Amino acid sequence: MIRVGLPYHLRTLARVGDEVAVDVRGAVTPAAIITALELEYPALRGTIRDYTTNARRPYLRFFACEQDLSLDSLDTPLPPEVAAGSEPFLIIGAMSGG
Repeated sequence: MIRVGLPYHLRTLARVGDEVAVDVRGAVTPAAIITALELEYPALRGTIRDYTTNARRPYLRFFACEQDLSLDSLDTPLPPEVAAGSEPFLIIGAMSGG
């Protein structure tokens, strides 16, 4: 099971706590995790990635093992610690402004 931390607004939509666990078959990538989240929690469909471009939505960032993975491809394999479930995959709400 893959541990996933969600920002407040996505937790509210999915009606879950701070962290959820999803089962990912095959390679553990951000795309695979997002697909598993959307299957388990249908309210999250289209909120994390854009269906037209298949890209991460603006104002969401991805982190794992204290590394910012936001600019990596969604098909990049995640660290083994995430695949083993010892470290969470974090989806963080970003902010802008000055």
